[in-house]
Amino acid sequence: MNILTYDIEDWFHLLDIDSTATEVQWSNFKPRIHANVERLLELTLRHQHPATFFCLGWVAQRYPEIIRRIDELGFEVASHSHMHQLVYQQTPQQFLDDLKRSIYTLEDITGKKIKTYRAPGFSLTRGNAWAVEALLECGIERDSSIFPTERGHGGYDDFGRAEPSLLNCSAGKIKEFPINLGKFLGKSFVFSGGGYFRLMPYSVIQNLTERADYVMTYFHPRDFDSEQPVLDLPLSRKFKSYVGLKGAYKKLDQWLAQNKFIDIATADKLVNWDTAQCVEMSSY
Repeated sequence: MNILTYDIEDWFHLLDIDSTATEVQWSNFKPRIHANVERLLELTLRHQHPATFFCLGWVAQRYPEIIRRIDELGFEVASHSHMHQLVYQQTPQQFLDDLKRSIYTLEDITGKKIKTYRAPGFSLTRGNAWAVEALLECGIERDSSIFPTERGHGGYDDFGRAEPSLLNCSAGKIKEFPINLGKFLGKSFVFSGGGYFRLMPYSVIQNLTERADYVMTYFHPRDFDSEQPVLDLPLSRKFKSYVGLKGAYKKLDQWLAQNKFIDIATADKLVNWDTAQCVEMSSY
């Protein structure tokens, strides 16, 4: 089960960077999202793969034509929040308000119920049961916000098996599609999206893909834009953000040609949820 997903945000939607933290800063940057999204659409259509597009409500509000085109091409439109803020840096009410705003914006454009969500930075952690409750309250059935290992934006290192699971809280259960983990030289790590995909040799990525029963991808339009402006970032962050950009599109083209992918809505129907791992969420 290889699942293809994209996080539809612009090149300046970087987390934990003061100069790109809020809408005030975003207004200082020139958008590049139209051409970058179009390249991903063209590539995905050429290989005839279904895909889930996690769209920022902020992007949808300003450029509804992008969301409309994704939907009209038959791809699943999902929520990636409205204002691209980390879950654990919000209050429960702030999270709920942001979630509702994103859902209403996307549904107004597509005319379809939004059923799938991904938190910015995979920032849903063990202590965020209130966020799962908010997702259920808003009619979200499927989530893909868990990063089941250590991560700069939180992570969930004791999540359990990195496979489709159920998150349980007081409001009920939600279907979770976490990021998958691969093993190389005995060490677990992520290989299926973002900087990990750009930096890793293609042969290693393909080998891990062939060995995996479950792969959850996550790509951003900026991951393939070698001409985007370079922000003043800490050295380690700059390395993760910009190294490998020039060859990333060709690498994705090869990966999509060599493997079969589906979207989250299709994957949902293939999972035996009666036997899925159930993870108890806590509020602390």
